[in-house]
Amino acid sequence: MLLQITAPQQDELTFIELIMKGGVVMVPILLLSVAAIYVTVERYLFLRSTINRDSNFITKIVRALSSGNIAEAKRYAQDESSSTGKIISVGIDSIGRPMREIESMMESATNIEVAEMERNTGYLGIIAGIAPMLGFIGTIVGVIRIFYNISLSDNISIGIISGGLYEKMISSGSGLAVGIMAYIAYHMLQLRIGRFTLQIQKDVFDFMRSLQVPAK
Repeated sequence: MLLQITAPQQDELTFIELIMKGGVVMVPILLLSVAAIYVTVERYLFLRSTINRDSNFITKIVRALSSGNIAEAKRYAQDESSSTGKIISVGIDSIGRPMREIESMMESATNIEVAEMERNTGYLGIIAGIAPMLGFIGTIVGVIRIFYNISLSDNISIGIISGGLYEKMISSGSGLAVGIMAYIAYHMLQLRIGRFTLQIQKDVFDFMRSLQVPAK
């Protein structure tokens, strides 16, 4: 009779089961991850619709203004749905006022558009700071419970310690992952907004310069 030696089967955990072993603190961490994803996607779609403009938009505006055709320039600005179109439209509506006043009006319009772009992005910064701390709190509480149970049972088995500890480290890893995700998303959105701010400064400069060019 042949003896069959079988290795002991190890229980395999699914991803959901592994997450649930992180403890109660995993609930707010998961909620923060959902909030971070929502804000990121919503802001990305908003920026894509407001930043992207017709590559020939400013060229058309400058050409129309340089030839003295304000009505045509205004029509171009109204047809442009991006934030650049709104800002340039404010400048066109202010034509006839002192140059300093026109520039001030356009600067105010730019600040409003940038504030709209940055709306809710601050939550990503908050999540990037809170999520890792929640994870560390979950781990610390778990470690305290482990050693408290050891003190009651007087059992310092490595299996007991390592088994409970790996479960509590899940919350730290999850918190760090959510925090890093929110941190990257926040700065990527800020980079896009920064590029827009630089571009609109160039566009406003071209617009203001065209007002000083005499009609041909």
